[in-house]
Order: sequence, then structure tokens, then C-alpha cells
Amino acid sequence: MAEDVLGEVLARARDLAGRWEEEDCGVVTVKDFCRYAAALNDTAYIGRARADEAAGRPVAAPPLFLAGTFSWEDGPAEDELRPDGLTARESPCTQGLPVRQVHGGESVRIGRPLVAGTRVRAARAVRSASRKAGRSGDFVVLAVTTRFTGDGAELASVDETIIVKDNPQA
Repeated sequence: MAEDVLGEVLARARDLAGRWEEEDCGVVTVKDFCRYAAALNDTAYIGRARADEAAGRPVAAPPLFLAGTFSWEDGPAEDELRPDGLTARESPCTQGLPVRQVHGGESVRIGRPLVAGTRVRAARAVRSASRKAGRSGDFVVLAVTTRFTGDGAELASVDETIIVKDNPQA
């Protein structure tokens, strides 16, 4: 009998549901914000941020900075990525399993503006998991929430959906 890979993903997700994993993301800088803006080709933001920094004014992050930041690390080498291009951090409940994933969407709630010089903490949890069937076969839908806080206030909360499919070629 073939291994039920999606059943394993579902079991892992249910074991983790509601358990918050916390991470100290460090102190964010104007440089971090400008790198994000450069990736979006938002040169107007970069100009404003650098001018505010030079004038000693607080510099707020671009609105979706936290939601758009997958990792606070320098980034893995290419050979450390999963076949679907994701890192282990972005792949809850799937470590070591032959699966592929796509992000099915996200909802972002923005709280207090994030200002350069703030130490950011992230807390992430699997909220739910369910097995579904579609035209292309079975899949698991993972619902994951990440909450970002700084100086005791909520900065943003991101609810995302991850679709996990069996990938026997992996």
C-alpha cells in the first residue's frame, strides 16, 4: 500500500494546531525598508525614507513590509530550497515529505505603523488543516497565522492559506 503523504501532512498539522512558534526578528532598519522598496521598484519611497532619515524624522515601513518578508535570515543557498522553491520555515508540516505547495492567498491586517529602530517579534501557528479533493486530485489546505509585534503593540497579522499536494517525483 502506498504511503499516505497527505494524511501525514494532515496529522502533523493537527498536532501543531494552535501552538505558537515565536521568533525574534531583530531590529528593523531604514536599509531593510529600502531594500524591500527597491525589490518593488518603489524609488519614491526610498527617496522619502532617506530624506526622513537624514532629517532625523521617524521612518515608517512600506505598508506590506512585514507580510512580504518571508524570512529574517540572509536567505538559504539554492540547494537548501525545497523542489517547490520554499524553505522549511515556509513549509509547515511538510519537512521531509514528497509534496509541492502553493500559497493560496493571504489576508493582512495592519496595526500600528512599523518604524525603523523597532525590535520585531513574530509568532506563527497553524490554525487549521483540512483534506479536500479536486479535479487534479487530493490536497491539504493549511491555514496559518503570523502575528508581528513591536514595543508591545501589534504591527500586523497575516492569515495565509497553503495548498499542499502529493509530489511523488520529489
